[in-house]
Amino acid sequence: MTKSFIHRDFILTNATAAKLYHEHAERLPIIDYHCHLDPRTVAENKRFESIAQIWLAGDHYKWRAERANGIGERYITGNASDWEKFEKWAQTVPYTFRNPLYHWTHLELKTAFGIDKLLNPLTAREIYDECNDKIKNDPKFTPQGLMEFYNVEVVCTTDDPADSLEYHIQLRDSAAKVRMLPTWRPDRAMAVENPTAFGLYVEKLSDVSGVRIATFADFVDALQRRHDFFASVGCRLSDHGFGEFFAEDYTDAEINAIFAKVLSGKALTDSEISKFKSAMLFIGACQDADAGWTQQFHFGVIRNNNSKMFSTIGADTGFDSIGEFLTAQKCAKFLDRLNSAGKLAKTILYNLNPNANEVVATMAGNFQDGITPGKIQFGAAWWFLDQKDGMQKQINALSVLGLLSRFVGMLTDSRSFLSYPRHEYFRRTLCDIVGRDIENGEIPYSGYEAERVNQMIEDICYNNARNYFNF
Repeated sequence: MTKSFIHRDFILTNATAAKLYHEHAERLPIIDYHCHLDPRTVAENKRFESIAQIWLAGDHYKWRAERANGIGERYITGNASDWEKFEKWAQTVPYTFRNPLYHWTHLELKTAFGIDKLLNPLTAREIYDECNDKIKNDPKFTPQGLMEFYNVEVVCTTDDPADSLEYHIQLRDSAAKVRMLPTWRPDRAMAVENPTAFGLYVEKLSDVSGVRIATFADFVDALQRRHDFFASVGCRLSDHGFGEFFAEDYTDAEINAIFAKVLSGKALTDSEISKFKSAMLFIGACQDADAGWTQQFHFGVIRNNNSKMFSTIGADTGFDSIGEFLTAQKCAKFLDRLNSAGKLAKTILYNLNPNANEVVATMAGNFQDGITPGKIQFGAAWWFLDQKDGMQKQINALSVLGLLSRFVGMLTDSRSFLSYPRHEYFRRTLCDIVGRDIENGEIPYSGYEAERVNQMIEDICYNNARNYFNF
């Protein structure tokens, strides 16, 4: 009998790795502490209509692969039918060998739909019909149903300070088993490059906060009120996404003047933009520390590189890339400024450029406080790096330069309700790395040390995140 592609010991290359995974990682709940799921979709819990809607909509990983395979935009983000879009994805899948999409595609078909067939042009129609039949008849194919199916204990969405959080509240007050918490993402509160857009955002923030914003002090007050509101709805984390850290020196007078200038609609100089962002990063981090939150920083990305496509279909559509920035100096200055002020919260650093792995791993070690285990985290392999090779490199850098045992583990960073097998992918990769070390005689595995290894796997996959975020 031919073994299915996604089999019981997929990625697990030795008996010890299989033991670690099946006995200590496989069945643990998922804490998905960073994702981009739509809160309304979760709260309303409507049944999906087709595999294309649940699987292809919003997935810019797949979109990039299709474009590289010569698939026209009509079949990606355009007005083609669900079947036509699925068919074009099926045509692309056999061209994704050695790309993580090939593994993810078949993990998702296997785990969610019980389908072992390989997706290609010959099987596309059969798989499409089988998936749609199950979506129609199996009650698990709703947002909440899938989260329960994948044993998701907590999910943290990504939310702007001006968001109402009405769907988080709706879900919290319902009988739903799923726990969904907001995450504070104040990127728009720092986006002073476009004075017109920033002015409109200030007006919106003023409306939702009840603060008449005329000065920078008013602006900070409005953000603090929203920060307090987010905390009241269960928020435990903030998140920032940018190319590089901002840690310029500035005075209060300068920031007040810069705010007045941009609010009047005038363009800022590069120096003024950097100083304003530096002030906002520091003030926001102090708010997080005072609230007892964890702060996350996703950095190293260049967004919206294709201006033609950005003007046509907008942001987050698959035209971003890894950037080259000087990480060490500005990151160190920013964290040191907070630490010196007694305002350094628990912090997770996610770099997008793998060249910075060792930089970030050692940076985290500079600011551990000897009180909170793993207070400063080298975050999980992110975005272009959240595949087997990227995970291995992140795990290895953290292992040799920090404490892998204190790592808070994986997240989906996804907009798809079928992305939870990424946690399985990570767990299998982790267990394979540790299992190989044991089999090679590099880690002892008997008595106390065996129990320590087993506990380490369980901690990384679940316990560390639960304890770190106070879930």
